[in-house]
Amino acid sequence: MNPSTPVALLHGFATSSARTWGENGWLDLLADAGRETVPIDLLGHGTAEKPHDPAAYTDLEGYVADRLPVGPVDAVGFSMGARLLLGVAAAQPGRFRRIVTLGVGRNLFEPSGSDVVIRALEAGGDPANPVAAYFARLAEHPDADRDALLACMKAPLPALTTDDCARVTVPVLVVIGERDFAGPGDPLADALPDARLVVLRGADHFSTPKDFGAIDATLRFLDEGP
Repeated sequence: MNPSTPVALLHGFATSSARTWGENGWLDLLADAGRETVPIDLLGHGTAEKPHDPAAYTDLEGYVADRLPVGPVDAVGFSMGARLLLGVAAAQPGRFRRIVTLGVGRNLFEPSGSDVVIRALEAGGDPANPVAAYFARLAEHPDADRDALLACMKAPLPALTTDDCARVTVPVLVVIGERDFAGPGDPLADALPDARLVVLRGADHFSTPKDFGAIDATLRFLDEGP
């Protein structure tokens, strides 16, 4: 790996950098490889401010861009974090050297489905929808602020377009579990100018950040190229 290039990491909805990247070993493994890590807690999550007004969440891409290190960085994003990275890269591809997306694919081109998650957060779960119920359980973590998460969901990110993806000119590794509701990954990989796809056997959306295949593929990808 190029030790001079820092690695920014963006977690997904209703979790945090500590939980996604710390507890699953990413920060330690990247440090062992000599890489500086820049874990970014998204607004409403982790150690970041947690406003309860949906209007505060209307420019999360700008929020991320403001917190990226100066100069081209490598970046890894999971779920909502991956969507935000691609949005920033579409607008400012020069900010990045390489990008890894985890747990996103076909879903990025479709409506967000935020209404289902909002109902689950408000009701404390939805037994009929295991995915929504999982997000509701994440919101019960001691570090989480349910009202901030609801505000975030009430300002949903727009779907990506193929034109957006065409502007992401840096190399991208698309990593997705074969059982991920966000998949398949092919539509996203096909829309990006310089992308490759890794499908994790047996993995679903929520197990992806814990999957050693995802970690190994990411470390190898970030070690490539100038």
